[in-house]
Amino acid sequence: MPAFKTIDDLSDIAGKRVLVRVDLNVPVKDGKVTDATRIERVAPTILELSKKGAKVILLAHFGRPKDGPSPDMSLSLIVPTVEEVLDHAVLFAADCIGPQASDAVAKMKNGDILLLENTRFHKGEEKNDPDFTKALAANGDIYVNDAFSAAHRAHASTEGLAHHLPAYAGRTMQAELEALEKGLGNPVRPVVAIVGGAKVSSKIDLLMNLVKKVDALVIGGGMANTFIAARGADVGKSLCEHDLADTARQIMIEAATAGCAIVLPEDGVVAREFKAGAANEVVAIDAIPSDAMVLDVGPKSVEAVKSWISRASTLVWNGPLGAFEIAPFDAATVAAARHAAECTRAGKLTSVAGGGDTVSALNHAGVVDDFTYVSTAGGAFLEWMEGKVLPGVAVLTAQK
Repeated sequence: MPAFKTIDDLSDIAGKRVLVRVDLNVPVKDGKVTDATRIERVAPTILELSKKGAKVILLAHFGRPKDGPSPDMSLSLIVPTVEEVLDHAVLFAADCIGPQASDAVAKMKNGDILLLENTRFHKGEEKNDPDFTKALAANGDIYVNDAFSAAHRAHASTEGLAHHLPAYAGRTMQAELEALEKGLGNPVRPVVAIVGGAKVSSKIDLLMNLVKKVDALVIGGGMANTFIAARGADVGKSLCEHDLADTARQIMIEAATAGCAIVLPEDGVVAREFKAGAANEVVAIDAIPSDAMVLDVGPKSVEAVKSWISRASTLVWNGPLGAFEIAPFDAATVAAARHAAECTRAGKLTSVAGGGDTVSALNHAGVVDDFTYVSTAGGAFLEWMEGKVLPGVAVLTAQK
């Protein structure tokens, strides 16, 4: 990965106006933030800049407003939680450009933290409109991007600003990029990838990219059924994209050509109904009853996955192995996650995981803090795993 500048490259920033793009797109219910993880992730960058005397001006989007400002998507709702996480007062401006923003910036003292209103209240944000970008840039001397989760979007606040101001990666962006480099950019081999989830259709690009980069690809979740069916086995009433059989076979051919082992389940846990505690049994993967569905990989398969993890120096994980949301179909995901955590703690494994369901699954297994890095970025993490260029990253690495 090309080099990029970080906060370490910033010196004497006291009194400088630093525009910091952060991800504050957090879940809110009844006016209260229900999960502050994303705020916690960007806190180190904000506080470091504040302690160095910068005037810290936060840019963020919130939700998907369609027709301009909307009270239920105002970042003012987030201010109390941001203050609580930072343990620092946070000023607020009711617009991100124009007089309300510039007046609020002009009143700032060194070390102050100001949150500007939702950038997506202006259509120019998502269009990366030059005039809107200039209006944003007018309030800053330096640009710091700490929102990897929005780096796959070429928006004004995630990409455009880097063409107007000296640009740097914040601590979260830096940690993410360094972890991803260890995961797939320049990993220590052997590299094993675990990819699960419901559908092959949503992860074709991902699978095609991974088979060229990893030594073994473990496929679990509902998408494994599509591969099993493509090999000629009956998967009963299991979730399966039969129309993607040719795609699955092509992925297996690409893997064989690249010398990547495809690891599919040998056995599965089947049930007749999809509910917690449903009556279930373990069957060989080529003996699935026609009236049953596979809801988790079986114990033999779990041992095979653990064996691959033990052999790996690097593990990249996206997606659960089974229907982890309901017991007992969480067993395989939990067992594999805990084994990966154990190998990581022992210093034998670099483990990088990401994607919405993945974070939930690792939280469920109680191992999020034991992995080398767990990305909270959904789309950006997936696009990076697919080998795509992320505009918000490319513009940082292009800085001289």
